[in-house]
Order: sequence, then C-alpha cells, then structure tokens
Amino acid sequence: MSQTKQATNTGALSTLVVVFFFWGFIASSNSVFIPFCKHKFNLDQFQSQLVDFAFYLAYYIGALGLFAYGAFGGKDLVGKWGYKKSIVYGLLFSAIGAAAMIIAVNANTFTGMLVGLFIVALGFSLQQTAAQPFAIALGDPSTGASRVNLAGGINSFGTSIGPIVVAFALFGSAAAITDDQIAALSLSKVVILYTAVGILFLAAAAMFHFSKKVPSGISEEKIEPANKALYLLLIITGFLVIAFTPVFKSYTSKEAITIYNNQKSIDTQNKIVTKSSKQISLLRNVKEDGLNNALDSLKKSNVTFTASDSSLLTNIANAKATIAPLQVENDQLSHPLETERMKWLLLALFVVVGGLLYANFAAQKNENGWGAMKYPQLVLGMLALFVYVGAEVAIGSNLGELLKQADFGSIPSSKIAPYISMYWGSMMIGRWTGAISAFEFKSQTNKILTVIVPLVAFGIVIAVNSIAQYDMSPLYMYIVCVFIQIGAVFISQDRPAKTLLVFSLIGLVSMLIGVFTKGDIAIYAFLTGGIACSIMWPCIFALSISGIGKYTTQGAAFLIMMILGGGIIPPIQGKLSDYLQSSHLDTPGYGIHNSFWVPVFCFAYILVFAIAVKGILKKQGINYEETEAVAGH
Repeated sequence: MSQTKQATNTGALSTLVVVFFFWGFIASSNSVFIPFCKHKFNLDQFQSQLVDFAFYLAYYIGALGLFAYGAFGGKDLVGKWGYKKSIVYGLLFSAIGAAAMIIAVNANTFTGMLVGLFIVALGFSLQQTAAQPFAIALGDPSTGASRVNLAGGINSFGTSIGPIVVAFALFGSAAAITDDQIAALSLSKVVILYTAVGILFLAAAAMFHFSKKVPSGISEEKIEPANKALYLLLIITGFLVIAFTPVFKSYTSKEAITIYNNQKSIDTQNKIVTKSSKQISLLRNVKEDGLNNALDSLKKSNVTFTASDSSLLTNIANAKATIAPLQVENDQLSHPLETERMKWLLLALFVVVGGLLYANFAAQKNENGWGAMKYPQLVLGMLALFVYVGAEVAIGSNLGELLKQADFGSIPSSKIAPYISMYWGSMMIGRWTGAISAFEFKSQTNKILTVIVPLVAFGIVIAVNSIAQYDMSPLYMYIVCVFIQIGAVFISQDRPAKTLLVFSLIGLVSMLIGVFTKGDIAIYAFLTGGIACSIMWPCIFALSISGIGKYTTQGAAFLIMMILGGGIIPPIQGKLSDYLQSSHLDTPGYGIHNSFWVPVFCFAYILVFAIAVKGILKKQGINYEETEAVAGH
C-alpha cells in the first residue's frame, strides 16, 4: 500500500523564505554600511569593522547562551519552546533591534547603531537555530532537503540585493559622492529602511504565531553532558573581553586624543592648501580665458576671489608649516599605539585558536565532560568554520576601503555597491550550483544545470545592478571566474572533502594573486573569494559532524558558535591595515592591500583541514570517497 506524501505548507514556507532572505540581506549590506560609517563618523579601519564585530558576536553569544541553558538546565531551550515559538521570539528580538537602530540613527550615535545591530543578530541567532528543522517539518521529510536548499538559495539572493538597496538608502542614488559629502548626509533614509525591516519582522512573527498549520516542534530530547566544553567556551569568552577592552580604551587615551585633534587641524590646513591652489590656478588662467570667464569659474568652484598670487602662496606656505610638526607628532605616536592594539587583537585570535586546539588535545587524553568536542573532526572543523566565516566577512567588509585606493580604481564609497553585490553574488552563484544535486535530477540534466545555473545567477547579479543604474561593464569579464567555478564543481564531484580541498585552494590562490597584483586582476581575485567561500559552510559542517552520533545536535550548536569568526577576524584585518599603514605613511593604500594576508592564512588552514579530516574520518571507519551531495547554506 503506497503512503501519501505530506503536502508542503507553502504559506509558512513562503514566510520562512522571507526570513532567510533578510538574514542574507542585512548581513551583506554591512559591507556597504561599513565604509559609510567610516566617513560619517570619522572612524579608522578597525573601528569601521566593529559593525561586523557587533553583528557576528551576537550569533556567538546567542548560541553560547542556548548551550549554557541546556548544560545547566538539562533541556534544550529551543526544543522546550518549539521551533515555531523560537522563530517568533527571534523575529521579535530582531524587531526590537530594528527599533534600537532607529533610535540610534536619530541620536546620530555609532555605538547605538552597533547595539541595534547586535540585537538584530541576536534574534537571527535564535531564528537560525530553529530554521532548518522548521523547514523540514513544513512538508514531507523526503523533500525536506529541497526546502532547506530553496531557503538557502533565497538567502543568497538576499546577499546580492542587500548592498544595492542599502547603497540607495545611504547615498540616495547611483551617482558618485565624495567622502566629505558622505559625512554630511542625513540618516533619514536609514530610519525608513529599518522601519520597513522592523515591520516585516513583526509581520513574519505574527504570521508564524497565528498559523494553525505550523507545527510547534517541541522536543524533549536529552542534552548530552559537556561541562568541560562549556567551561572552555566561557573562559574563551572572558579572555576575549580582556583582549578587546584595552583596544577600545585606547581610543580615549591621551595619545589617541592628540592624534585625533592633530588630524582635524591637518585636514583643515589641507583644505586651505587645496582651496588656495584652485584660486591660483584660476587666477593664472585670466590672461588666457578673460576676466569674466575666470570669475564664472571661481563662482562655480565655490572659492573666493583673491587679488594676487602672493597672498595665496603665503596661505599655502603657512598651512604647510602648520601641518609639518603636527604630522611628525602623529607619526611618532600612531605606530606605537597601533602596535599595542595589534598585540591585543592577536591575543584574542590566539585565545580562540589556542582554546580549540587545547580542547582537541585534552579530549584525546580524557573524553569525559567534553561531549561532542571529544571528536577531533568537530574541534578542527570548529576552527575551520571560524576562519571560513571570518575570511568570508573580512573580504567583503574591507573591499570598499581597498577600492578607494588609486591602484584599484579610486572608486568612492558611494560607487562600491556593484562590487560588493558581485562579491556576495558570487556566494549565490556557488550556492545555487551546489543546491542542484539535492533535487535528484538525471546525470545529464545535472551536468547541464551545473553550467547553466551559475551563468544565470551571474546574469541576475549583472541585471539587478544595471536596473539600479550602475555601470557593470568593469565586471563583465568576471564571467571568466564563474567558468573557473563551474570547472571546480565538475572536479569536486559533490564529495565534501574533495570539494572543500578544491575550493579552499581556489580561495588561497585567488587571495595570493590579489595580494601580489593591483588593478582589475587583483579586484577580480578578491571577488573570487566569494566563489571560494560559497560552498564551504555545508562541506565543513558535514565533515565536522560526521560520525559523532548522538552528539550531532550539540556538535551543530558548537559549529554555529563559530560564526564568531565574522566578529573577530574582520576587526583584526582592519587593525592590521591601520598598523601597516602607520609604518608606510608615504605609500597610500599599503595597509589595506597587505591586510588581505589575513584571508590568505584563513584559506590555508581550511586547505589543511580538508586534507587532514579525510584521514581522521578514515581512522573512524568513515569513507568520504563516496559521492555525497553538497548543498548551499
């Protein structure tokens, strides 16, 4: 007797898909929001990366809080509430965060915006914990993977759209504006944006809450003990606080205040130099163009007419004389200060890496109390996920500052949206391709779609940006990188270990090309980081929890905590940029360009993990040579 398949709850699934969309939309839009905040609030590169710090730290804190509740209370809080209520509560949290953002924007405070983003992401953390089982429960279990992949594909579409929409919200149009104009912009459109987002969060929460067809998803599953793992994570958290606190405090130190005040004076004097130079140039054209034409030019350039070159040259000389000692003092103060900050941030990185490696070592000697961390594939996979998320976010978040440099096109912050969209669009290209195998097409159809789908996804990114009136011609040749991705998929053969190895190698090589070159080649290389990252989440996830049996749920929670990498590694890259630039003041862009060594090392570790995990699993009798589908996250 044939069993009737359970119908998919399309209404609830549609709502869930919207939620997935906004996860991607807001996460990727941070890459545009960061350079905007840098100029709006006069921040250095590290401070601008605190947008990522606040956003991704919330994921870690949320996941750690849920794990701690389960460890001390003996029950899974999400299981106790059920995934329906958990998603509702998560959406309400995010709505509160949107309201906090609106309040912070009205108060014109960067710190308040960080708090708002933190609350939004805290809600996301709770939503994501419940989202996958929720998607599976909305229909027949046999088609659950397809629903998860559909939601993941929409999430990736959100990452492509987010930068474009937020760029319009922040800058008002696709036209280029200067950094000084950015600093003078009104934040009213940000209020409108987050009002709309908050309303959507509330609407989605209401739809979930009042839907009678949506299952509650309550689970009484027992929590596996892992007290040592919990204590380690709490200790890591404590040390992260210790490491970051001196860095934050250093921005109110005597040295930092002196540098800030000196820089304000230098900026003022530089404006005098620029204005006086324009006046001299216009005055010297009087003989050639005629007095009336010169006066017209002066009016258009917003400068005041001065009778002679001599007074203007005096202004320039006085301004430069004022700048010189201030610049010398800043040079003397900045490098030692940046060095001290860099040391503390490297300590933060060491705490996470060292802590996880210690867990792996200690659990091999005595597995009691370590729970899922007794499995080396999980602990090493946690570190792989940490650096993967860190690299993925850091590339996108530091790309805007790189593009501003003369060697990379001198692209102003108001014009970077197409590049950011293409970077996150590369994630969509890879994830849509990775999702094909989950739909069980015939072999020949699979191969055809593996070529067609990424090209269609690339076309969508180009089309959406073109509709938004951005000039996409500089990115047309990026299709070469898309063909590299297609070739990599065929080589990988849907095997997680092999796929991770191939794509981590692409990431490593592309970052090295980017670091050692300039111009379009470097830009394309860094954008290719998006393609490399696109399928890493499911590969690392699948390899890390393979063979851990009853600890699978706990292991998944540990892995989700490692989204923390998105909060730690981008600020480290930002500070590395500040540090390197402070010792190469005569080479504009030196710091930000060479800061991309950070994702080089991230991809290098992922490559090592891809090689090592295969042997670790083989020792446990698990063979990943067999073909397994790799779906997008």
